[in-house]
Amino acid sequence: MADVRGLPVPDGLEGERADAALARLFGLSRGRAADIIAAGDVLLDGAEVAKSDRLHAGAWLEVTLPPPPTAPAPVAEPVPGMGVLYEDDDIVVIDKPVGVAAHPTTGWTGPTVLGGLLGAGHTIATSGASERQGIVHRLDANTTGAMVVAKSEIAYSRLKRAFKERRIDKRYQALVQGHPDPFRGTVDAPIDRHPSGDGRFAVVAGGKPSVTHYDTVEAFRAATLLDIDLETGRTHQIRVHMSAIRHPCAGDMAYGADPTLAARLGLRRQWLHAARLGFEHPTRGDLVEFTSPYPDDLARALEIVSTES
Repeated sequence: MADVRGLPVPDGLEGERADAALARLFGLSRGRAADIIAAGDVLLDGAEVAKSDRLHAGAWLEVTLPPPPTAPAPVAEPVPGMGVLYEDDDIVVIDKPVGVAAHPTTGWTGPTVLGGLLGAGHTIATSGASERQGIVHRLDANTTGAMVVAKSEIAYSRLKRAFKERRIDKRYQALVQGHPDPFRGTVDAPIDRHPSGDGRFAVVAGGKPSVTHYDTVEAFRAATLLDIDLETGRTHQIRVHMSAIRHPCAGDMAYGADPTLAARLGLRRQWLHAARLGFEHPTRGDLVEFTSPYPDDLARALEIVSTES
C-alpha cells in the first residue's frame, strides 16, 4: 500500500534539487527519488515537479511513496569458506569470507551468512524480518571477519540492545593509503547517502552522527595498517571516513583508492577486516571475545606492502 506524506520544505533544503531533497528526506537513493518524481508522485504546493526543480523553504511538499521492494527469502545453501569461530545454544560466531552479504536484500544475488548457516543445519532465531532472522549486525559483502548471529530469541533481543547501546567491542583493521596525521585520531563527521545516488555513502552536512577512532599499528612506505574502533555503526563508515581524510582503504576504488597500488598488492576489494569482536554473553553474562585471522588476499597484500618499506 502506498504511503502518502505531506510536510513543509525544511529551511535546510532551500534551493535544493527536488530529487536530492527527496533522497535526503526519505532515505532514498537519488535514482529512486527521480523515479518517484517521474511517476508524478511528488507535488509542490499542489503542482507536479521535475527532478531538477529547485525547492523553496516552507512550500508544501506531498509525496506518495510506493511500497518498499520486498527482499527475497534466504536461500539455504552452504557457503564455501565460511568458518565457525564459536557456537552454543544461543549464538554462533562466524568468520565471514569475502563476497558474502549478511542477509538477502533486493538486488543481491550472491551468497549470504543467513543462507549459509541455514544450509549447514544451524538453528537461527526467528526474531526480526523474515529475510534477516537472527542477524543482529552486518558486515559489507566484501568486508571479512568475525560476525555474531543469534540462535535463541533471548540472545537476539539482548544482542540487538547491546549493539544499540554500544556495548559491543568491535575492532577492525584497515590498510589505508599513505600515513594519517596524527598517527592516532578520531574522525567525527556525519554520514548519509552520496548525492550521486549510486549506492555509495559520503560525509554530508545534516547526515547521521558518525565517529571513528583509529590508531596506527604499523607504517609502511606506501600505506599504514590501522586498528579501528567504531563509536557508531553507519553503512560503509570506515570506508567513508578514511576516504574523507584522504587515506582510503587500499583497494577501495569506490572511495577513491589508487588502482595502481591495488594492482601491485593484488587487491580486488577494500583491505578491511573485522579482526576482533567482544561482548557480554547474552545468557551467561561473562565477557567473550573472538578473533579472526587475515584471509589469504589481505595477508598476501600486507606481506607485499611490508617488503616495499
